[in-house]
Amino acid sequence: MILLTAIGLRRKNDWEPLTLIDAILLSPLNLLVTIIYSIILFLRGRPFTPPRDKPAIRIVCLSDTHDRTDVDIPLGDLLIHAGDLTNAGTVADIQAQLDWLAAQPHQHKILVCGNHDSFFDPSARLPEDRGKSLDFKGIRYLIRDAVTLEFKGGRHLKIYGAPDIPTCGGSEMAFQYDRSSPPWTNTVPIDTDVLITHTPPVSLISSHITSFHFISSTPPAKTSSSNTSPKKTHLDLNLGCPALLQEVWRVRPKLHVFGHVHWGHGRQTVHFDDCQRAYEALMSRPPRGLFRDLFPHAGWRDALAVLGYGIHGVVWKWLMVGPGGNTSSLMVNAAQMYGNTGRLGNPVEVVDL
Repeated sequence: MILLTAIGLRRKNDWEPLTLIDAILLSPLNLLVTIIYSIILFLRGRPFTPPRDKPAIRIVCLSDTHDRTDVDIPLGDLLIHAGDLTNAGTVADIQAQLDWLAAQPHQHKILVCGNHDSFFDPSARLPEDRGKSLDFKGIRYLIRDAVTLEFKGGRHLKIYGAPDIPTCGGSEMAFQYDRSSPPWTNTVPIDTDVLITHTPPVSLISSHITSFHFISSTPPAKTSSSNTSPKKTHLDLNLGCPALLQEVWRVRPKLHVFGHVHWGHGRQTVHFDDCQRAYEALMSRPPRGLFRDLFPHAGWRDALAVLGYGIHGVVWKWLMVGPGGNTSSLMVNAAQMYGNTGRLGNPVEVVDL
């Protein structure tokens, strides 16, 4: 096992994605259903299309830049940073990131801090930074509140942002909460168009297969991502918050932007239907292992439901609705940091809404 880990065939820790061997050993059923679910999402097409009679709003999504500024940021109408601007969370480091973001030409800029941005949380603030302040230079900083922005063509978006994150470190980490008492229930306004959090949502409580990946130390080419594959249940490697997912189901924002889990970078369509519900139910079950998965168990029922509801969704889409977008939502993990390499390498996520 040590040799397999050393050559990249097994993952080293929970912050890395499962390799193919990890996935097979943990749950071949979950691996198979993950592939099927990915195909279903692809066949159902884009989650939405911009209105035809008004200009599209281009949203540029960033997260987890960790003091780095070597990012080619595309032009757009709204620039979002979903937290972890820095590593140490000092005033000086955060201000450098704010200066960089403020210099971008986007009409609106919104920031939600991450657990590494210690200064924003008085309980995590470094002693030497107490009494100091930041110059946001027009950037809107959201901390459990909402703002409505106006764009060209008279369009408006209501955006809600919150930094809270399940406990993941020591007292120097900002806005942490115990997983047994999450703060999300009925906190997001029901009319929210865009939700920004640092933590991803998750339907998973135990660690099991929701992805597979061969880990490379070389970042990929910085091309725009069109990934709709559920490499993780919801782009989180089982490190997000189940209570946040419940809140997302209640509100169903058109776009949910987050970060925190670097290897979870990408985008995923969510339809909030029986197919998604069955998929999340299967992924929430403890893994049974390679051999026990081959014998009938409750997960088989979830797998059949994913297949049945998925086929129904695809047929309904193409026979009754036709080509084009849906009326669904999009989740975006906008982490720029490429895994734990210390380098930026993930493509910037751009969404036309």
